[in-house]
Amino acid sequence: MPQPPPSSSSAPHSWIEPAVAGRWPGARVSEIAQLRGDASARRFWRVAIDPGATGAPPSAIVIDLGPDDLPMYVRALSLMAEPLAEPPYVNVHRFMRSIGVAVPEIFRAAPNERLMLVEDVGDLALFGAALADPARAAELYRAAIDELALIHVEGTRRRDPRCYAFSIAYDARLFAWEMEQFLDCGLDALGVRCEPVQLKPELAALAARLGDLPRVFSHRDYHGQNLFVQDAGRIRVIDFQDALMAPAAQDLAVLLTTRDTARVISPALEDELLRHYLDRVAARGANTLTHDAMVESYQLCVLQHAIKMIGRFESFEQTGKAGYQKYVAWCQRQAQRILAPRADYRKLTEAIGIL
Repeated sequence: MPQPPPSSSSAPHSWIEPAVAGRWPGARVSEIAQLRGDASARRFWRVAIDPGATGAPPSAIVIDLGPDDLPMYVRALSLMAEPLAEPPYVNVHRFMRSIGVAVPEIFRAAPNERLMLVEDVGDLALFGAALADPARAAELYRAAIDELALIHVEGTRRRDPRCYAFSIAYDARLFAWEMEQFLDCGLDALGVRCEPVQLKPELAALAARLGDLPRVFSHRDYHGQNLFVQDAGRIRVIDFQDALMAPAAQDLAVLLTTRDTARVISPALEDELLRHYLDRVAARGANTLTHDAMVESYQLCVLQHAIKMIGRFESFEQTGKAGYQKYVAWCQRQAQRILAPRADYRKLTEAIGIL
């Protein structure tokens, strides 16, 4: 009698094995290994597949979509009505594929069971690849920006109202909501003795300025742990289910500054990559901001993202999600370098501290 493949006891065997056999007749699951996820409620397993059927890949990824279709901010701000006709992963994936984005193939989807079997894009995340080989950092991040220009230009140009992303805007209300955690617990993480009410006017002004920026089709979480490097430097894109309409600079800020990305992205490389983005967008025939206008919008997005993540990382620690507090100092330094030459956020500069 065949033995079940070794795996984590929480793996949904009763779904995985028939899903693999149904997709590739004759294929057999030989191993199931749980992968470390990030901060979301989704869970992931890598499934090793014996080559018993023509066309079966050596492995695939099983995704447990978790209990909620929509992220907390969409639910908290009532940005979309539920129930949805299909999971956002499936909905956004369809649109991403239609414009040529290098997202993983979906082999099997079972929305009622909250499970999917998708292409395995490997283990080499962009940030890890750049960290391991700093001489390739510019090349690798240029490739990521090439893919981002495709997402922004073609995604916006070929707008499809059936894609959920076009119903959600990264507007002033959402930017402000994200920074509330900084007031709730981020100040404590920095050891700042400051009344939150003193910072609210400047945070509201920052949110308003960001909300006035033109928006494009945006991945929203386009960072070096959600991008994977394959042969010949091809970039594969995951974790796209929360796509929405956002300022172009928001994706760039996440790509070039989130967490400890400063370990591989120097200020000189950062400016080179911003110029590369503008060149690639122009090459696709889209109207672009001037370099100075892009830098200003980018700096505001970097500042907002750093403030948001200081609060979020501290919140993770307080709720038992360990391992994120080490990024707080990196976020603080990102905020400090943006604030240092500016005179329009004096209270915030005092709270964040001087670099």
